[in-house]
Amino acid sequence: MKTIQLVQLALKYLLRNLRRYFFLLLAIGFGFCIVTLITSLKDGMSDSVYYSAQSHYAGDLVIAGYRNATGMLQRIFETEEVRQAIRGADIAPLRVVERTIFGAAGTLFYNGVAVRQKYVIGVDWDKEAEYFKNLSWDVPMEGIPGEGDAIISDPVARDLSARVGDQVILEVETETGQKNTGVFIVRGIVRDSTIFGYYKCYVSRRALNSLLLYAPEECSIFGIYLRDHARAEKAKISLQREMEKALLTSPLVADRWEFRERRSEKWPGIRHFVLTLAVLLSEVSQLLRAMDIITYFLFAMMLLIILVSASVTYGLILRERTREIGTMRALGFHEEDIRAILLCEVFFLCVLAIAAGYLLALLLAWGVSFLSFSWMPSFEIFMKNGRLEALFLPKTQFLNISLVLCILLPAVWFPAFSVSRSPLPDMLAGGGRV
Repeated sequence: MKTIQLVQLALKYLLRNLRRYFFLLLAIGFGFCIVTLITSLKDGMSDSVYYSAQSHYAGDLVIAGYRNATGMLQRIFETEEVRQAIRGADIAPLRVVERTIFGAAGTLFYNGVAVRQKYVIGVDWDKEAEYFKNLSWDVPMEGIPGEGDAIISDPVARDLSARVGDQVILEVETETGQKNTGVFIVRGIVRDSTIFGYYKCYVSRRALNSLLLYAPEECSIFGIYLRDHARAEKAKISLQREMEKALLTSPLVADRWEFRERRSEKWPGIRHFVLTLAVLLSEVSQLLRAMDIITYFLFAMMLLIILVSASVTYGLILRERTREIGTMRALGFHEEDIRAILLCEVFFLCVLAIAAGYLLALLLAWGVSFLSFSWMPSFEIFMKNGRLEALFLPKTQFLNISLVLCILLPAVWFPAFSVSRSPLPDMLAGGGRV
């Protein structure tokens, strides 16, 4: 009962002295807004990078086959053994896809114009229907494409002056240096100007295998989507153990640089690599870590501003309220009760400021999403559907709120403790320690 009464008194005094608390409310709210905006934009950028890479590399885990002779991505012969290893590993995949990847030697021709492709990707249209459904389309496809169909990116379509329904010629080179060509009909145009999709086209895996002189069921990679991508590192170890039982498998690598070193080694036949997106995105991960440092620095600066503002402003507020607090003491309130009331006031003020700061952060994030970053090369990788989106993760928001409270409450506790122990005559006279 006493606790409820103290809380009610704290709310009453807060409303009565809200004018005095206005600057502190503003400082906490604005500081929390900036902290929330910075961390949410960083989370949104990290999320966009991850899911862009997940779409491009076809999963959270990738099994890729490399031949020593060229060091280039090659086919996986033992596809059934790889499937058995995936089934035997303790990873519980959401789905598994198989793709044939042909690198930067593929060329599209149309109407006398040739455009070199960064990636030519052979896919199983029916198994990856959900993937293509979620792409951003400039001209969407209708239905499921067939063996003679192709999907190209918007930059490629502009360079070729090709539209949906046009016939394009794809030229690839086999392992022995033979050039083969195939005719494909453009069924859709994807809007993707990121580094993952700028010069990229999709065709049927069987059709690409035929051009490369691969067997129909062979592929270059197995892409594994996990139910929880946070388990990728553990899943990688489990899958590696199963792969080593039946296949020539490279030791696990930690980053892209170690990956390149392993690929420069000599081995017979096809060597299989188990890779996570963290390995494939090592350069981008470094950039994100640099962003983290900047984020933490700005975060610390805002928390310091909140600490200083709270300490100075709250001290001035208590100095103005000394006579009021002395009257409470004269009426029989204990020092502990007075401190509890003062801290409850600040807690409720902090809740109000956090709510206001969060709403302002939502508004600013919405405004930031309309800004253009086209002047920054390859920045599209951090954007979703052409916009910079903030991601308000509950875990991050809980951490932000906890840190603000941990900074604020000690900053106001010491002035509250000091004023509550001042001599009563001094307090009633308008003096006292703060």
